[in-house]
Amino acid sequence: MPKMKTHSSLKGRFKITGTGKVKRYKAFKNHLLSGKSARQKRVLSGNPVMASGDVKRLKQQLANLK
Repeated sequence: MPKMKTHSSLKGRFKITGTGKVKRYKAFKNHLLSGKSARQKRVLSGNPVMASGDVKRLKQQLANLK
């Protein structure tokens, strides 16, 4: 049986923590930042942990990502 491959587009979008949780990036933080308030940019900073229902799906595609 062939090896399970990591889904290439997901490699840069998610990170797996040491305890196995999946961290994601927030939208609206890449460009046109001069038009956004400081509060909005501050709220968008940080990488929240994915919801448990979504993690089950992602773990299969992120199988080899450490």
